[in-house]
Amino acid sequence: MSEASRGAAPGSFGAAARASDYIEEDTVRPETLGRAAEPPTERPIPPMPASSASEAPAPSAEPTPAAEPVEPAGSVLFGGAYPAPVETAPQKATRGFRGVLASMGIPVKPSAAEAAEYAARAEAEARRERNRTTIRQATWTRAVSVLVANPKGGTGKTPSSVLLGGTIASIRGGSTAIVEVADDPGTLNQRSEGDPRLGIGELVRDVDTITSAGQLLGYTAPQTSYASVICSPLHQQRERLTGEAVVAVSKLIDEYYGIRVMDSGNQPTSSAFRGAVSVADVLVIPVLNAGDSVLEAVHLLSELRSEGGYPAELAARAIAVRLTDGRPEIEGAREEVEARLRAAGVQSLHEIPYDEHIAVRGQLSLGRLAPATQDAFAAAAADIVRTLQEVVDSASPIHNRKA
Repeated sequence: MSEASRGAAPGSFGAAARASDYIEEDTVRPETLGRAAEPPTERPIPPMPASSASEAPAPSAEPTPAAEPVEPAGSVLFGGAYPAPVETAPQKATRGFRGVLASMGIPVKPSAAEAAEYAARAEAEARRERNRTTIRQATWTRAVSVLVANPKGGTGKTPSSVLLGGTIASIRGGSTAIVEVADDPGTLNQRSEGDPRLGIGELVRDVDTITSAGQLLGYTAPQTSYASVICSPLHQQRERLTGEAVVAVSKLIDEYYGIRVMDSGNQPTSSAFRGAVSVADVLVIPVLNAGDSVLEAVHLLSELRSEGGYPAELAARAIAVRLTDGRPEIEGAREEVEARLRAAGVQSLHEIPYDEHIAVRGQLSLGRLAPATQDAFAAAAADIVRTLQEVVDSASPIHNRKA
């Protein structure tokens, strides 16, 4: 190694030593950018324009009235029923010569007859939706029951029981039992769907051993309407029903079903019928446009009123359902039947149009009824539900009419 290199080394390491003592600042100051810092320029602030109280807008003499509160029942957002879509009349004619002109691009409005038809259709749809809403949304704090009765045979008790109960069940999604309470086996097993292995006779026998909905289901005939029918199986005999048996079975059914529809027999003085009266909330009387049918109905109402007490209350709120089976009717019979029922105190009478599915006297399926028949039964069922809401105090679970 040369002397020159030895002399340079201390100088180089000395510079390194001096560099090790240098600490660089993190913040870059203005001086490091190569220009002197200039004091910030103060810009003059323009004066605020003077304002006087006279220039300010004067408050309104009358305060804005508060919006009227919307009642919950009429509110779409909070608890109110959503308005059902209705069919509106077309802006152009669609039928007849006017419809032909409209199809050619000529602005022709519907005729008065066509507009009236659309209006009637819209009203029918709105009424249909109201009835369905009434049936669907009704609630009670206990099970409720309907007794279908007329001492005259062949007046439509069983079809009315099956189709009224089926209508209610189809709209509410089930929880409806249709029960035979006739002294002897009736025709409920023939007019309802299915052929159950067990029925009302076996249910009376086993009533004290049933402790679950699954067990009770074994005594029913499930329907396509979601109703459950409890009848006498075909080709099987049973003992005559007593009032005590009807009451015991009704209490059991009410533990698992919200609504019970009872199809009664033709003996209003029998023990079974008296038991059914004691566990009923609403009485429904089917009639035909025939003298014997309406006279027996009026006689039943008179008998119930003469007993006083709860039977009289049941008669006072009776609902009549008039069916047409296709047989010839005497001229003026319709008006006289209605007049006699009104005179007997019946305030509500529902018309059921002729329907071939009912007239053939076979098994009844709700879906096979004509639309007009379905609407008629829905209107009657809605009336029954409204009456149940009036009779059964939903605010008082203690209230119970049962024996």
